Amino acid sequence: MLVPVILSGGAGTRLWPLSRELYPKQLLPLTSQFTMLQETVRRVAGLDATAPTVVCNEAHRFLVAEQLREISCAPRAIVLEPKGRNTAPAIALAAHASLASDEGDVLLLVLPADHVIRNVSAFHRAVEAAAVAARDGALVTFGVVANAPETGYGYIRRGLAQGEGYRIAEFVEKPDANKARAYVASKEYYWNSGMFLFRARRYLEELEKYAPDIAAVCRNSFAGATRDLDFTRLDAAVFGACRSESIDYAVMEKTADAVVIPLDAGWSDVGSWASLHAACDQDQNGNALRGDVLVEDTHDSYVYAESRLVATVGLRGHVVVETKDAVMVAPMDRVQEVKQLVARLKAKNRYEHSLHRQVFRPWGSYDSVDAGPRFQVKRLVIRPGSAMSLQMHHHRAEHWVVVSGTASITRGEETFLLEENQSTYIPVGVRHRIENPGRIPLHIIEVQTGGYFAEDDIVRYEDRYGRQGTNT
Repeated sequence: MLVPVILSGGAGTRLWPLSRELYPKQLLPLTSQFTMLQETVRRVAGLDATAPTVVCNEAHRFLVAEQLREISCAPRAIVLEPKGRNTAPAIALAAHASLASDEGDVLLLVLPADHVIRNVSAFHRAVEAAAVAARDGALVTFGVVANAPETGYGYIRRGLAQGEGYRIAEFVEKPDANKARAYVASKEYYWNSGMFLFRARRYLEELEKYAPDIAAVCRNSFAGATRDLDFTRLDAAVFGACRSESIDYAVMEKTADAVVIPLDAGWSDVGSWASLHAACDQDQNGNALRGDVLVEDTHDSYVYAESRLVATVGLRGHVVVETKDAVMVAPMDRVQEVKQLVARLKAKNRYEHSLHRQVFRPWGSYDSVDAGPRFQVKRLVIRPGSAMSLQMHHHRAEHWVVVSGTASITRGEETFLLEENQSTYIPVGVRHRIENPGRIPLHIIEVQTGGYFAEDDIVRYEDRYGRQGTNT
């Protein structure tokens, strides 16, 4: 049995301002109408595989669950990492989750959720070849056929042939330009894709052999796991003691059974604006344009507009990205420095490194459209059948106007319906809740008045999403 394991951790800071800590690149529709997570799930549809096991950050849990629901994917499990500890522990957790059923040992196809693969048929053929080796006990990785001397990827040097692949002779760190050119010319090196296929028990055996401390922490934290809605919650105190380590360092560079299967399928890890530009469809001038964009004498550029018209004149090899709360402009050959901007935002305690102006919640989203002394205006969108928590604020009152849809309002001891163009007022200190009983999204304009508007001024009494005492 083949179980896809989708790793949906990471913050994707090099794609700021689109990708942010609490809404990272794998949850964004960067190359199609589907998000990268959704594309990863869709990519395995043609294989003889089960529903996927997804490993994600706890802060992303509702976004991941909603995106899977949108494409009618019911996962085997969504395993929540209390803290990111890199790929070796994440895959171990997925292995334990897959073995928790009575189906016996299974093959795990480990796929990061933020990759682009253009030739899905070639990918499927590589997976089928890898499965043959994995059933015989090999730990297989996919080596991307290198078509350029990339210095941003690690490399794998192949050894003796084995089946349709090769024994792995060596893992190589990201090289300088001269070494990269030599690697590509030799035809013996592949880009390290970070995708794997092996038996679940086999991986845990090798992890126990070469990283027994990680194996023990993962085993014990999963043993104390609990089910919460669609999620598997680990014992956070136990898992917090796990060291951070990649599967390459923990297992693949040490095991005697590592095999590489060549993959020539239009792969990209979309690790920067330059690689995203290369992965997108381009016009006759080499431009990748998204949104309301107008360009004049612009070539080889990536221009993205989220909320307004973006116009460029005379650009060559640039990236221009506009979101509702930030604009970033950079030469294409310096986009790796974007992560330094994110670090500076973080050091200044600015919200833009982690949140968009539009913030997603399990019930829908809110967009902070205006603010000033003693007021703030938000646009709320509540999904059909969803509800905000029953809550109260100490420092602000709220005025709600229904723009479209039907709202069921709890205000103190009363419950009533509001239709389009109707409104209500929630005084300071009064318990309240909005629920959408209808079949279309509910849109509400919320005007807050008072002296303090931060999200920590929320006292929750009831919440169907298990968020009592939190602001997530």
